[in-house]
Amino acid sequence: MRKPTLRSALLAAVVLAGASLGSTAAQAQVIGNSPQALDLVDDSAFFGDSLEAGNSGATFADRFTFTVDEALGVNVDAIVGSVSRSAGVGLDITGLWIYDGNDTLVSTGTSLQSGAVDVWTVAGDGLAVGDYYLRVDGNVVSGEGASFGGAIMLAPVPEPETYGMMLGGLGILGFLARRRQAKRG
Repeated sequence: MRKPTLRSALLAAVVLAGASLGSTAAQAQVIGNSPQALDLVDDSAFFGDSLEAGNSGATFADRFTFTVDEALGVNVDAIVGSVSRSAGVGLDITGLWIYDGNDTLVSTGTSLQSGAVDVWTVAGDGLAVGDYYLRVDGNVVSGEGASFGGAIMLAPVPEPETYGMMLGGLGILGFLARRRQAKRG
C-alpha cells in the first residue's frame, strides 16, 4: 500500500472542508411564524411577521390563510413590503404567491421594488369557495431584527346582471350625448 503524500493529504482536506461548508449553507435555518389565519374584516386584512435579531442567513416562508365564502367567487389583491436602511440590512423578500388549500399554485406575485425597500404584489381572479393562503418567502440579510407587512383585499366577482345593467346605462348615456349633439348641430 502506498503512503499518502503531502499533496494528496492537502487535496483531501480541501475537498472535505469544501463539502462541509456547502452542507452548512444548504441547511440554512428556516424561521417565521406560520401558518397565520387572517382575520378578514369587510373582506380585507393586514398581515406580517417580525423576525428576531441574530438570524442572519436564515430564510422564511410564511403562510397567511383565508377562506373564500362567496358562491360566485372573489378576486384577490395583496401587497407586501419591507423597509430597512439599506439593502444589506433587514430582510429581502424573494416571492409572493397565492395557493389553494391543496397546495396548488393559483397566482405568482410580481416584484415592484427590491433593495432597501422591497415591494411585491399578487392578484388572483375568480377564486372559488374554499381555503387559500398567501405565501411570503425571503432571506434575512443581517443579524438585526426585521419585519414585513402587507394587506389583502377580497372583492366579489360581479354577477352577469351587473355587467348588463352597466352596458345598458352606458348605451343610454351614449344615446343622450348623441341626441344633445344633434340638437346643437
